[in-house]
Amino acid sequence: MSHRPFPGRRSVLRGSLAASAALTLPTALGSAPAFALSGRPKAGWGVQTGDVTCDSGLVWVRSDRPARMIVETSATESFRNARRWHGPLLGADTDFTGTTRLRGLPSGEQIHYRVLLADPDDPRRTGEPVTGTFRTASARRRDGIKFLWSGDLAGQGWGINPDFGGYTIYNAMGALDPDFFLCSGDNIYADGPITSSVALPDGSTWRNITTQEKSKVAETLAEFRGNFRYNLLDDNLKRFNAQVPSIVQWDDHEVANNWYPGEILGDSRYTEKSVDVLASRARQAFSEYFPISTLRRPGGRVHRTVRYGPLLDVFVLDMRTYRNANSTDDQTTDAQGILGAEQLKWLKGELSRSRAVWKVIASDMPLGLVVPDTGDGKPNIEAVAQGDPGAPLGRELQIAELLRFIKHRRITGTVWLTADVHHTSAQHYQPSRAAFTDFEPFWEFVSGPLNAGAFPASALDNTFGPERVFVKAPTTSNVSPAGGYQFFGEVDIDGHSGELTVRLREQDGTVLFTKVLQPGRVGQ
Repeated sequence: MSHRPFPGRRSVLRGSLAASAALTLPTALGSAPAFALSGRPKAGWGVQTGDVTCDSGLVWVRSDRPARMIVETSATESFRNARRWHGPLLGADTDFTGTTRLRGLPSGEQIHYRVLLADPDDPRRTGEPVTGTFRTASARRRDGIKFLWSGDLAGQGWGINPDFGGYTIYNAMGALDPDFFLCSGDNIYADGPITSSVALPDGSTWRNITTQEKSKVAETLAEFRGNFRYNLLDDNLKRFNAQVPSIVQWDDHEVANNWYPGEILGDSRYTEKSVDVLASRARQAFSEYFPISTLRRPGGRVHRTVRYGPLLDVFVLDMRTYRNANSTDDQTTDAQGILGAEQLKWLKGELSRSRAVWKVIASDMPLGLVVPDTGDGKPNIEAVAQGDPGAPLGRELQIAELLRFIKHRRITGTVWLTADVHHTSAQHYQPSRAAFTDFEPFWEFVSGPLNAGAFPASALDNTFGPERVFVKAPTTSNVSPAGGYQFFGEVDIDGHSGELTVRLREQDGTVLFTKVLQPGRVGQ
């Protein structure tokens, strides 16, 4: 499979980089934009695109003051014969962020776009345009697809370190020229304050850029918004956002560690103890800072299907909003599980209707890796597996139902991708090794973190018969990004053979593990 390189990427991104030059003193960016600003509107946080399909996509921007969002698109960098899209009025109600949907785009083509911010009182007064580019999904199978995935950004106190070059992993990812990036959750660590310096085991010091909102756990809407703005202080991430569309899901750290609906926090750092209140504020900020097709509408949701042409459908799960309470997870009946009954029904229906060759299930948590939750001193479980190698219990019951459904409906080409555990690995699930056997073999691939603490490999639960075919993880907990163990994954689907190749890569792009899967099979 060949991919057309981004034409003139440096010139395409020049506007974005120029706009970001004013962000080198981030302490001035912690509060909402002032209303009495001179000059013209500025978009210092760059641009993003998301949920791109064969003929549509979403463009995101943030202004430094009230402004009208205008998007122009063209087939060329010169913006000759540009098409204009009038977007929303950006104001304080959305923290001056906005998203404009582009429709009727040509399939499988490079789209150049620029965002203009106009003074709402004088539309002729516009700020410096901020530019970006993306490819629409191809309606032709032969064009193939390449995308990346990972998760876990600025966790465990490891933030933007100028001495380290910032979030350098985004440079390695951008160099691969992917069609899109799937972020598997933990886009921020709202529960993880960032201090100006951290002592490293070798006696050196890790230095962080800091902001007011990152000095404590996020509780107010303004603090959650500030957590999302923090990551956009990194020029590597902004460059990546301007050239690669995203598909974004969330996990726990967008709200609080290991949260579930109805939880009352015992953490003394919080004055607001209701997780439901915190989650509502976090959800609003999350919807403001990412271009997600299903979130801004009434009753919006994180889980969705992104159809990416005849080769690929991506099923984005939400393992937070509908889950039951974390517990020992050993109950013998569990209708709610980790997905909730309605989301499980939705997923079954979407998988049954899919005609794509490959069906990627984007899961924000792994299936057979044991992820404990001991925050309240109890041996509770945070993910699906609880360490009992026998028949399905607790949340495993819901996953067993789904795996059985995939087998008996003869649904082909399912692959599970996830992050969360801060190491990289490949697990093959096989009924001949399992306590529960009514499913077809499948693969689950884990990657991450992007810029967070790295942790040892999680224990496996044999209920679904996982075999860890590959793993790279440290032997000690919370290894800093300076110590390595930062990872992302690549999926490359060949347009001629239909083969899907997974490559697990580390921070500089080095390939650690490769697996090739064949199309048209229920299990493999």
